[in-house]
Amino acid sequence: MTDSEKFFLCIRNWLTVFLPKQRCLSDHSIKAYRITLNLLVDFLREEKHLSVSDIGFDIFNHEIVHEFVNWLDTARKCSVSTQNSRITALRSFFHYAGMTDISRVALEQEISKVPIKKEKGKVVDFLSENALKILLETPDVKTKIGMRNRFYMILMYDTAGRCQELLDLKLKDFVLSGNKPYIYLTGKNGKQRSVPILPKTVRHYEQYLAVFHPEPNAPDDYVFYTVSHNQRHQMSEDNVEAFMKKYGEQARRICHEIPLRVHPHQLRHTRAMHLYRSGWPLPFVAELLGHAKITTTNIYAYADVEMKRHALEKAGLPTAPASESPSVPIWKNDEDMILRLSGLR
Repeated sequence: MTDSEKFFLCIRNWLTVFLPKQRCLSDHSIKAYRITLNLLVDFLREEKHLSVSDIGFDIFNHEIVHEFVNWLDTARKCSVSTQNSRITALRSFFHYAGMTDISRVALEQEISKVPIKKEKGKVVDFLSENALKILLETPDVKTKIGMRNRFYMILMYDTAGRCQELLDLKLKDFVLSGNKPYIYLTGKNGKQRSVPILPKTVRHYEQYLAVFHPEPNAPDDYVFYTVSHNQRHQMSEDNVEAFMKKYGEQARRICHEIPLRVHPHQLRHTRAMHLYRSGWPLPFVAELLGHAKITTTNIYAYADVEMKRHALEKAGLPTAPASESPSVPIWKNDEDMILRLSGLR
């Protein structure tokens, strides 16, 4: 078996056996790792002019990975966060390669020399209440597609769910009995959480069902779907990205508070920031968002301009009555006290 064959066999076993069956990673995480390796192969073919049969363990060292990361930065304009994710994925793969063949441990150590880049402090990208209102009014709800897209955005804001979590929703995940409706969202690594939804969101859902699920359906039917060749398919993230971008551009013509780029995750950030501004403790926000660590939620805990202004207005400025004479320090003209307060006596 050639070195190239060993390399790609190792990739296959890592992606199809080790990650899903031994580490029990989610499909989403495995997809991110697969994208990293695809990008690495693209880099080697485009920049190093290597054919697939030339790619094997023997060509790798920390310099090649450094060049790959620089290519992500300059050619693909990837953010520092994305570059760090790619480095982490490569470290994981070469660690696995070292586990399966002791002769590759030195290579694993070589790749570990590639440092994680320091990220600048993150600023949460969210919409003001007015901008959110304009955005949600943009879809033409007289059309089926417009109605579907608006309901998707309403549900995403209300639940603060991730894009894929909403796309994975099935009819059985809605629990509307009683006076406290909620839905089940399945997050990273299959972790499920229940999230309450507002009564007006339930009304939007019932209107949506009447159009998109008018007949009794199996509980495992996806809530959001597209139709191709008379067959229903789970709606994709690309679909959501496309209509969010379109509505953002339309809404910006009316409201300049709308950011230049509107994307699905923005609604999740928006809900979290609105709740934090209204007084929700961070642990509650973390639970709603499905964060495993409270430190992940701390990005919402910065004081934005509005919160600073409100705090300053509430605190006011201390002022003395105009008739009062300025107070005189008790140590004025008392040299012994000055020396004692200075620690010299």
